Amino acid sequence: MTITSLQNGFLSECTERPWGCYASTFAMNGFKTKVFVVKPMQRLSLQSHEHRHELWTIVSGRGICTVDDKVVEVTNDSFVMVPKGARHRIENVSDMDDLVIAEVQVGDYISESDIVRYDDDYGRGA
Repeated sequence: MTITSLQNGFLSECTERPWGCYASTFAMNGFKTKVFVVKPMQRLSLQSHEHRHELWTIVSGRGICTVDDKVVEVTNDSFVMVPKGARHRIENVSDMDDLVIAEVQVGDYISESDIVRYDDDYGRGA
């Protein structure tokens, strides 16, 4: 699965970001699912959330995931739990392949505004 396949059929609404894109697949009160694609050699900001925790399932690719002080390599079928308030990020370590992640968010407030950035490669509010 690539950004192109997300945009051209798998998911109709893919929100572009400097690191790749994401699309929400389902949402209801206190719960949301997303798929996001991280381009080769890119990473998300080091961030935390006050109101939600997340569960990531690596669908394809390989990366490095940081949750607080723990850094682990992830590949297909890896699961990562991100507790509420934990500083976290994921990066694609491949120079050719996209990293695809299915994410489940659960909390009392599910919004893109619930992001505190600590470090960001793209100058977004860190």
